[in-house]
Amino acid sequence: MEFQDVVRRRRMVRSYTDEPVDPAAVARAVANATRAPSAGFSQGWGFLVLDRPDDVRRFWDATTDPGRAPDRWLRGMSTAPVVVIPCSSKAAYLDRYAEADKGWTDRDESRWPVPYWDIDVGMASLLILQTAVDEGLGACFFGIPPDRLAAVKQAFGIPEAFAPIGAITLGHPAAAEGAQGSPSTRARKQPDEVVHRGRWSE
Repeated sequence: MEFQDVVRRRRMVRSYTDEPVDPAAVARAVANATRAPSAGFSQGWGFLVLDRPDDVRRFWDATTDPGRAPDRWLRGMSTAPVVVIPCSSKAAYLDRYAEADKGWTDRDESRWPVPYWDIDVGMASLLILQTAVDEGLGACFFGIPPDRLAAVKQAFGIPEAFAPIGAITLGHPAAAEGAQGSPSTRARKQPDEVVHRGRWSE
């Protein structure tokens, strides 16, 4: 598929069929994620792939309140046969920049204007979303509720040094899947509304 087609077709898919996902497609998606840029080539990321029904079920158990009736969003999202949890490691960046060629031996977080460990994993996540389109799959990146993060880390043995930045569902889009979420009620901003050249102007 041409790259411009991948960009144009990418959207968040919130409902999936029960058709299995080719493990090779999942492997390509996470392998492509490791091609994302990272500050200092720190590569402080990890990707937990859940592609067995029991593991996917445990993910939804860990991220939802017990006894909560599933809403439309959850009913659709929980049909995905694969969930990928991208995680970032701040320590990997602080360690890397304390090395001799960087010299930030004080490991002072104030040197970082923004948390590049999370930004880099976000860029890696976008590569997973784009690979899904190229593979003819659907995908959706979404956040994990803050009060459920500890349960997710415990359920899957995610090391203390790594923090999930969200989760990505992967699968074959349901035939009835149409525009959902905010894109169904909000127009996409055009480039001339958000791109500024030479000087920011109103």
